[in-house]
Amino acid sequence: MPNSEDLRYALARIDGRGYKAYKDLRGHYAFDRFDLFIDHAQGDPFATPSRIRARVSHSVADLPDDLYNSTHRRIAMQDFLAREVRAAIARIARGHRGTGKSGLFRIDAGGQEIIERTAIVVTPDWVEARMEIGLPASGRRVLARQAEEMLFGELPQIVERSLVWRNLPQAGARAFVDCAENQEHIRNQLDGLGLVAFVADGAILPRATGASDCPLAPDKSVHFRSPESLRVTMALANPSSGSITGMGVPNGVTLIVGGGYHGKSTLLRAIERGVYAHIPGDGREYVVTSRDVVKTRAEDGRRVERVDISPFIGNLPQNRSTSEFSSDDASGSTSQAANIIEAVEVGATGLLLDEDSSATNFMVRDARMQALVHKEHEPITPFLDRVREFHDTLGVSTVMVMGGCGDYFDVADTVIMMRDYLPFDVTADAKKIAREHATRRRVETVAPLSTNAGRVPLADSFDASRGRRDVKIDAKALDLILFGSDSIDLRGVEQLVDISQTRAIGHAIHLAAGRYMNGQATLREVVTALDDLFDRDGLDALDPFGRDGEHPGSFARPRRYEIAAAINRLRTVRMRQST
Repeated sequence: MPNSEDLRYALARIDGRGYKAYKDLRGHYAFDRFDLFIDHAQGDPFATPSRIRARVSHSVADLPDDLYNSTHRRIAMQDFLAREVRAAIARIARGHRGTGKSGLFRIDAGGQEIIERTAIVVTPDWVEARMEIGLPASGRRVLARQAEEMLFGELPQIVERSLVWRNLPQAGARAFVDCAENQEHIRNQLDGLGLVAFVADGAILPRATGASDCPLAPDKSVHFRSPESLRVTMALANPSSGSITGMGVPNGVTLIVGGGYHGKSTLLRAIERGVYAHIPGDGREYVVTSRDVVKTRAEDGRRVERVDISPFIGNLPQNRSTSEFSSDDASGSTSQAANIIEAVEVGATGLLLDEDSSATNFMVRDARMQALVHKEHEPITPFLDRVREFHDTLGVSTVMVMGGCGDYFDVADTVIMMRDYLPFDVTADAKKIAREHATRRRVETVAPLSTNAGRVPLADSFDASRGRRDVKIDAKALDLILFGSDSIDLRGVEQLVDISQTRAIGHAIHLAAGRYMNGQATLREVVTALDDLFDRDGLDALDPFGRDGEHPGSFARPRRYEIAAAINRLRTVRMRQST
């Protein structure tokens, strides 16, 4: 195996040559304390940076095995180490030195959420950091001396500072991993306690600004405190750590009400993000939501393909059926109906809605409007008249922010009022108001709730090619995937939190089309197969080593619901309903 001196010699040999000479460096080199893999050398200083891996054996790293001895602890430890590498890069790397991306060091580390990602891999034998670097250039010529500074000066320091246990903040590492494990332990208790979500006493829900996901400073925020009637106690993963108390959000139909700017949407947003673990100090680290809860909204203009929205939308004018509804430009009501049906189709057991982002005519028709526009002329069955059936028939709970329609008091199991960012259980008051102020509106369901067997995505409607490339997939933003020559608009998919998830979704769709879409598998079966693959082989399965010489170091795991949502929004997608 070549060693570090062989790499030093190779650098000297290409000094001053054309930039593509860097490709001669690809390979595996043994350094004193780690192994370096140069998997991909960029062909131009302005192109996508080069990709490297630094692998440290456990005889050097000496990471305690109890920090990665279970799936959830390993994911948390990998996430922690990625953040440590990022911090070490900020302290050690000199940064820009030359043309284009020259001098860049980068690793894909997370924000406030702890997510399975491919930037760090911990195995029983070694720990590996996967990074991008910008190999230095003057114009388009190799700067070997500056490259040597990066690979022989900065990189070994980064590795030593961030991947070797004796140099890490050990108490912080343990607190990070334990915190993530506690969140998963709480999540596993929710179903047995009949809960959709848990919000810990003392949580800080408001964010610093509308553009920041960091918490508001503790001295400027209201610490969450559960109403006594909804307070539950959750055991933590380590029995010696005791337990934690907070508000349990029950299964069924829950309303979050209150005046404007009192924290309704802030609470819903925290519950929405609670499907992920959060880092210590986030303020929401003990806001924990069932992993199968999906936020839905109206989404004017989205593509809909053969969705049975008949539970909400009856036959349209000219007697057009909605049992296989398709549209290239769905309205607010039809898009929201489709979003709900699609979420349940792939396994959602809970729905989150905010009145502000919902279609008014989808949510309710009051008694006065019913009197003016008779049901025979109105195809929409409002969500108000189906929400109980979704729970009682399908076992799907709903949590919704409601600020302007008291008609939902009639169907709610729990009503939580937010006042100055604190919750109050006002269920009894709401029920009393509902009795004393009857709405006189009529329930508009015309048939019991039923669901079909699902839809089958057709593989030939997925084409990831662009120009001369057989596969061209890119995440241009958190909410935009370029898939071949098509784009997938994910602005209405609100539980994506990391662009690396978006990137993974694009590649997951391509993989699924080639491997699992056989003309018989339903969409639910396809995304279940992807989940099983990720559980078994990890996210490396999306972009195996060797494809274009690139290591898959910039993926974060998406949920099945966001993968399905992206498939549903691909404008070329074709489906058929299963029999």
